[in-house]
Amino acid sequence: MITSKTISNGILRALLTLTLCGLVLFFFYQIQSVLIYLVVSFILTLIGNPILDFFKKRLKFKHIFATIATLFIFILIIFGFIMMFVPLILSQGQNLSLLNTAEIEKNIVQLINQITVFLDNHQIDSAQVLKEANITSKINFNFIPNFLNTILGTISSLGVGLGSVLFITFFFLKDRLMFILGIKKLIPNSHEDQILNSLEKINHLLSRYFIGLLLQLFIVFLLYLIVLFIFGVPNALVIAFLCAVLNIIPYIGPLIASFLAAILTMLSNLGSDFQSEILPTTIYVLIGFWIVQIIDNNLSQPIIFSKSVSSHPLEIFLVILIAGFLFGILGMIVAVPLYTIIKVMGKEFFPENKIIMLLTKDI
Repeated sequence: MITSKTISNGILRALLTLTLCGLVLFFFYQIQSVLIYLVVSFILTLIGNPILDFFKKRLKFKHIFATIATLFIFILIIFGFIMMFVPLILSQGQNLSLLNTAEIEKNIVQLINQITVFLDNHQIDSAQVLKEANITSKINFNFIPNFLNTILGTISSLGVGLGSVLFITFFFLKDRLMFILGIKKLIPNSHEDQILNSLEKINHLLSRYFIGLLLQLFIVFLLYLIVLFIFGVPNALVIAFLCAVLNIIPYIGPLIASFLAAILTMLSNLGSDFQSEILPTTIYVLIGFWIVQIIDNNLSQPIIFSKSVSSHPLEIFLVILIAGFLFGILGMIVAVPLYTIIKVMGKEFFPENKIIMLLTKDI
């Protein structure tokens, strides 16, 4: 029989549960930086595991020295990355006037006026429409300087974060067996083999995925750089770097990169004749970028998405599309690793399910 005391106790328990959940979420929100450090360290550990095994198995390093050597490689890569790009972004970013909202608005107004003159000389009425629409008043010119300021701010505040990430990564690599033994003690005996097998497969697949992703971004950066150098675009390194970083976002990133490249190419050539120099150069750069994206979509991405995580390209496309609709850009970025984890866990715990068998036949 349900009494008022039972109802009140149920309500009280529900309130306590909600309060506890709220406190846990608030706690995670307060330590979000630490959680980010842990996630980044985990990713670096996945990337570093094959390197660590190479030092141990091929070069016969002891475990501690193999760990130090792996971490040293990470430090060299990060240091080289910083030494290569930070001075370029600081100096050439100033040349592009991307850190000055008023200046970039002035430059874009000048660019729009040049486009208007070009259209007017070709008897296109849209030039007058462009003037009457007053597009410059409707564009938020803060987006480009904010974008670069975010990058510069992130780079300038990376000291503590970078040190923390490398410190955590060192112990993730050094004590990975200890962590595995700790996980064994926490998981139920009935599911121990399934969970450990899942972790091993996830580690293997995601290690290949993240290494492949870094290689893809480097290839795209080089191809973008070649295109910009061929057509003599100023600040080619910075533009190629920013556009390559955008390729982290599947499918949408390259489109944004093309738009950004077109805008920065025009701004970099301000002062030149629009019809004979700015417009042709921008068109050639866009064509070059589209060719790079065709190469990337048909060579680099299928190898990474299909080979590294053992999934069909159409399957990956649908997963990324659904994740984008549900969770936006962040969902698209994490869709492939998360989907891979779900597939591996599904195969271990539901191996007889026909759908699982179909999706995981190559794992």
